[in-house]
Amino acid sequence: MMVVKKGKKIKDFTLVDQNEKEINLAEFEGKKVLLSFHPLAFTSVCAQQMKALDDNYEQFEKLNTVPLGISVDAQPSKTAWAETLELKNLKILADFHPKGKLARRLGVYVKEEGFSGRANILLNEKRRVLWAKVYKLTELPDLDEVISAVKKFDK
Repeated sequence: MMVVKKGKKIKDFTLVDQNEKEINLAEFEGKKVLLSFHPLAFTSVCAQQMKALDDNYEQFEKLNTVPLGISVDAQPSKTAWAETLELKNLKILADFHPKGKLARRLGVYVKEEGFSGRANILLNEKRRVLWAKVYKLTELPDLDEVISAVKKFDK
């Protein structure tokens, strides 16, 4: 897996969230954005990853950062999963059609499995990659490490 390189500018994209709302990268202008990819909804490590982002959403806001959860699951699945997880703030986006288009573009799609890998990609206010890390599929990202990466680039 060749994750997108540091410094690369990410083109705008639009994906649908768990509330059937189109979310466009451009709407977060002036903020950093954390693209948090996970393989599949309704799996334990993915659930922990998304809950950790939601539970720490205010901390991300204080750091002028918007976390977004992303996987190849269809939007109705995202709706059901968000309800199950009782997400309060986190938007989880469906990179469903064409399947994994964003994950492929950012180099985190696992072709053999048919889903995105587990990765965090931090973008600056101008949509350039500040930091990226790919994890083993079974590995829960260390939220303290992620927040430390965000703080490192905080103005």
